[in-house]
This record gives sequence, structure tokens and C-alpha cells, in this order.
Amino acid sequence: MLPTATAERLAVPVSNAIASIREALRQSEEFDPATSTREFRLAMSDIGQHVFLPRICEKLERVAPEVRLSAEQVPLREVEEKLRLGQIDLAIGNLPSLMPVTNHALLFRDEFVCMTRKRSGLPVRKLSRQKFLEFLHVSVTTSDSSHLAIDDILRTQGLHRRIALRVPHFTVVPQILQRTNWMVTLHKGAALMFNETGQFSIYPMPADIPDIESTVHWHRNFDNDEGIRWFRQLVIETLHRD
Repeated sequence: MLPTATAERLAVPVSNAIASIREALRQSEEFDPATSTREFRLAMSDIGQHVFLPRICEKLERVAPEVRLSAEQVPLREVEEKLRLGQIDLAIGNLPSLMPVTNHALLFRDEFVCMTRKRSGLPVRKLSRQKFLEFLHVSVTTSDSSHLAIDDILRTQGLHRRIALRVPHFTVVPQILQRTNWMVTLHKGAALMFNETGQFSIYPMPADIPDIESTVHWHRNFDNDEGIRWFRQLVIETLHRD
């Protein structure tokens, strides 16, 4: 059965009304992290889950042992609406398009680096532009706008990567690099995390790529929600660095 025109017209107002009711009920409740069993919902990319979630979970276990988390990848075009409707509580990542429409706080800035399997014959510390272009590259086309823009930025400098593989997630990249001589470009925090056992060589980018800003976003509709305020502050304190 297809929805009627009236049903389609009412869908958004009804969703907004439900979100308002949910928010009113939440705001009427006192939040005690030591005893709360509330679930907080996060939107972040797969690389964000790798970099951010372990530290957030470690902190939560100590200060709010019964609080639960749900993390999901949300298409960038849907994040603002889901925040507004209360379907997610916070979004974390490099999300410049959300700046004009959400409240947000800067967590940190990070530089881009390039990474490949450690082996003989590689430069010791720095990679020339020529050497960088000799590699075959893995291109990760996540919803994170900073990674989508890498090739556009390189082209403005006359640099064109030879792409051997395009993948939508970072999760598989370390396993691919371990079995090939390919290279990936990613932000330094993620590279260091993937290189905990020292199997990769990491180099500063031989091109000018702006640092990325990782931010946490929330919607003003939930500014008075004690639970979200507490969780937002926990995230900022846990992830912020100068």
C-alpha cells in the first residue's frame, strides 16, 4: 500500500512532533552517569570508530558503567536531520558542511601522511613528490569530505596519483598494504593507530594538503538535555588535544 499525499505531507511535521515529545521527556529526567542505563547514539566514519571509540569506551566504563553506546555510519547528507530529530545525539569527524547548521566544538587538528609497507629500498624519512607519484595508491572514498578532496587538491598542484584500488572504508586498508607495495594517504592519528606493531613506513605528505579539523556536532534542540550535555563534555575532554 502506497502512502497518500496527505500522509506524505504530514510525515515531516509528525516526525518533528515526536522528536519534540522525546526531547521534552528527556529534559524532565535527571541524569546521573553513575546509575544511568541510557543509550547514546554516535555518527562517525569507520576510521572515526577506529580512532575515537576505544578511548570513549574506556572513559565510559570508568565513570558511567551502565551507559550504552551505539555508533553508526550516516551519509553526510542525512546527519543534520538525524541530529535535529534526535535520531543521533552527536556526530564526530571532519564535517565542515555541518558548521553552519549545528552547534559544534573543535576536538583537534591533524596532518595528512602517506603510509606503505615497511621494506628495504624505501626513503628513510622523507618522500619526494616524484617518489610519491611512482607508487600505486589505495583511494578511500569515505563520506568524510577531507578524504574525498585529496585528489582534487593534488591536481591543483599538478600531481596525479595512480590509483590501484578504490574502497569505501579504511578497515581493510592495513591488510591490503601488508600484501602489496601500494600506498595510502590518511591522517596521522589513524596511521599511527594502524602502525602499532611497526610494520609500515609513514612519511609526511610531499604535497601541500591542509590539516583536517575533527569536530563534535550536536543540535541546538537538545542543548537542555542533561544527558547529552554530559556525554558531549565527556567526548570533548576525552578526545580534545592542542
